[in-house]
Amino acid sequence: MAPHPLSLNLASFIIFSLILTSSAADDEHQFEFMDVAAALNQARQVFTPATTVLPQQQLYGSPPLSLTIHPRSTLPSARPTAANYTALTLSRLARDQSRVHSLLLRHSLSLSRSSASEFSPQQFQSPVTSGIRLGSGEYFARLGVGRPSKDFYMVVDTGSDISWLQCQPCSTCYDQADPIFNPSASASYRPLPCASSQCSALEVSACRTDSCLYQVSYGDGSYTVGNFATETVTFGTTGSVPNVAIGCGHHNEGLFAGAAGLLGLGGGTLSLNSQIKAASFSYCLVNRDSSSSSTLEFNSARAADAVLAPLLTNPRINTYHFVALTGINVGGRPVNFSPDLLAIGGDGRGGVIIDSGTAVTRLRSEVYNSVRDAFAGMARDLPAASGFSLFDTCFDLSRMTTVRVPTVSLQFAGGKAVALRPSNFLIPVDDAGKYCFAFAGTSGSLSIIGNVQQQGTRVSYDLANKVIGFSPNKC
Repeated sequence: MAPHPLSLNLASFIIFSLILTSSAADDEHQFEFMDVAAALNQARQVFTPATTVLPQQQLYGSPPLSLTIHPRSTLPSARPTAANYTALTLSRLARDQSRVHSLLLRHSLSLSRSSASEFSPQQFQSPVTSGIRLGSGEYFARLGVGRPSKDFYMVVDTGSDISWLQCQPCSTCYDQADPIFNPSASASYRPLPCASSQCSALEVSACRTDSCLYQVSYGDGSYTVGNFATETVTFGTTGSVPNVAIGCGHHNEGLFAGAAGLLGLGGGTLSLNSQIKAASFSYCLVNRDSSSSSTLEFNSARAADAVLAPLLTNPRINTYHFVALTGINVGGRPVNFSPDLLAIGGDGRGGVIIDSGTAVTRLRSEVYNSVRDAFAGMARDLPAASGFSLFDTCFDLSRMTTVRVPTVSLQFAGGKAVALRPSNFLIPVDDAGKYCFAFAGTSGSLSIIGNVQQQGTRVSYDLANKVIGFSPNKC
């Protein structure tokens, strides 16, 4: 018996509806909308007069120790001096190139170095510098040092171990927002003897009148030299920890954007997190054009919705935090490249680190080329623009308020993926509407997940369980 015409129409309608639903679902995984106008407005606000920045209400538990964390542009004396947003972006990318050079150089030296170095005190007087001296770091924590406690802006750096600040008497110092620390005014300052375990753990050390001297040089030409000592450090109103080994720098050079020094959060024994025996630490980085702040927290509970990825150990370098990134998805599909390109080799080369100081994610050139081509292929509807500095894939969105862009996500070992927001991979480079794909290639074997891709996500380093957690919108 022939089917009734109404039955045919109903069946056709159902099939058509299923096709539309499936297509919409596929489209949702392949594309998402980006608010172009909102990002441009935030970029333009960087040049508005400075206002007092109050810590945001803490939304992420009640950790024992917590510091307020700020983007570079909100620091006193670090307001943008560039003529416009284009010049500001170029200066940021120049700093970033120097930062990446520093990380890659340290990685290379670690692979070739057989033991820690010892220098004579005379060699400490004139470290070799490159002349670039752009400093490092885009985010800063407010840390108390000494007794009574004095607060200082410190660069937050997951790519180094030694914490240090500029000290009186200052033979060579750069300008900073806070008064320079005076160790003689602190009741808890104690120089470390040369035979101390902390002095022995330094990569570069010397001894003068049984007082331990340290030196830290960065690949961009910045350096700090001085006494290695223990001090009491204070975490806002949440607590203090005595006898933390820090560098008291009397010879310092570099432009650290007005910060008093650097807070080392690496994986070595002298990092702050190691010294205070923190089982974990976490941070959320607000957009670097934002005037808001967030928190750097120690021993805080990981969010229940965190996407977990394994933290890996590289036997040749313990400072960097290596993460098991296995792939990158664009438009809901894996980009075609071998996962071996992101793995740590038997010789310690390669691998992927996550870093708070690097801005733009760097991928091995073979990986980057594949990711860029996949993104550009799916973004053919966006008006193309010329490249900008280290970016080779840019778009002219000046006539648009919202655009549809391909989705991008990071794939980790264990099958977990972290979806990036459009603002994590398409960023304005001027205030007229030019946007660029915020990834770049590197000729080295090391890849780096930068802070542009981390913004707006709480990144939790669970050191005890050797996993890293990503929790969106936990600033």
